[in-house]
Amino acid sequence: MKQFKTVLIAVSFMLGAIGFTNAQSSKIAHVGTQELIESMPTYQSAMSQLEKLENTYRADIDDLLKEAQNKNQRYQAEATSKTEEENATRARELQATQEKIVQFQQNAQKELQKKETELLRPVYEKARTAIQKVARAKGYDYVLDSTTGAGGVLLADGYDLANDVKKELGI
Repeated sequence: MKQFKTVLIAVSFMLGAIGFTNAQSSKIAHVGTQELIESMPTYQSAMSQLEKLENTYRADIDDLLKEAQNKNQRYQAEATSKTEEENATRARELQATQEKIVQFQQNAQKELQKKETELLRPVYEKARTAIQKVARAKGYDYVLDSTTGAGGVLLADGYDLANDVKKELGI
């Protein structure tokens, strides 16, 4: 029985040593994906397009708000010379205009989100593909995202693939 325990302990140590050796042979690198993506010209172009679209929507909303304010001021100034029925109709009209503005804002926000997804999905995919290609070419088994708050990396002292991936992307 004593020999069995000794053999069992020896086998356990051997298996532990083999596992430790295998763990040591895994190559791990890190890359700050957010910084990498933000440095890509296609990302910058997409963000520029989104900004232009957002500014267009904002200008349209501002125009609608100014128009509603002017109408409200005109109705307020004319209120004393109108009947209660006319004033009530005007109040409903103003309320309907406000509801249209809110609906337009919501639709604009949805369209911006849709456009952002449409423009940025290919950028993210291109970065992911380049990271995988470079990591495989360099023999890395794992690549961790070292962007702050992105993936739970507490320490990123390993090899940083960012420059190699930028080369692959031509930036």
